[in-house]
Amino acid sequence: MKAMLMAAGRGERMRPLTDCTAKPLLKANGTRLIEFHLHKLAGSGITEIVINTSWQAQQVRDCLGDGSHYGVCINYSHEPQALETAGGVANALPLLGDAPFLLISADIWCDIDFQTVLSPRDDELARLVMVDNPQHHAGGDFGLDSNGTITSAAKPKYTYSGIGMYKPKLFKLAANKSMPLREVLTPAIEQRQISGQHHTGKWLDIGTPERLHELHTYLLCKTD
Repeated sequence: MKAMLMAAGRGERMRPLTDCTAKPLLKANGTRLIEFHLHKLAGSGITEIVINTSWQAQQVRDCLGDGSHYGVCINYSHEPQALETAGGVANALPLLGDAPFLLISADIWCDIDFQTVLSPRDDELARLVMVDNPQHHAGGDFGLDSNGTITSAAKPKYTYSGIGMYKPKLFKLAANKSMPLREVLTPAIEQRQISGQHHTGKWLDIGTPERLHELHTYLLCKTD
């Protein structure tokens, strides 16, 4: 299995921290955000990694190299202009191949075991990891029905964690264009082709300096 880490974003809400530093390279308790994922992936036996880059792309390459330091093999998919999530994945498909792959946002932190993220069934295009709604996203994203199918109608709604298992063909609509993930998910959800699983452990969206500090404090307390 391969995994893709989304690392191309500018990180506007993180400014001024991201004015000179790529957002995935920001540190919490001495570890870069993207390194948490690399260590976890290696520990799960997932060693073929694709990372997309745009803002501060060379900085990311110089820092992470070929991945050997982390026990993984990294290939880079560069975007001269950031293509958003779906467009970025579509751009990277030649590196990802034809099999389902794990997609992870580099700017989240989660204690999930990546081996527990299940592959989509034959009639599905993706399986999303959903989490309880954080305070800053209280309305959530999608619901899960009794069969584990993602739906816009079911309640309660949960928040998409930024972690999911995807089939490459979901991203055909995003080829050669900038497109957010929701634009490819929505029609597939309407066709009941997206399933989900609910993770009840620790999850943080590191979208602001305050949440970066929250993660730092959490990790510091864990090591005491």
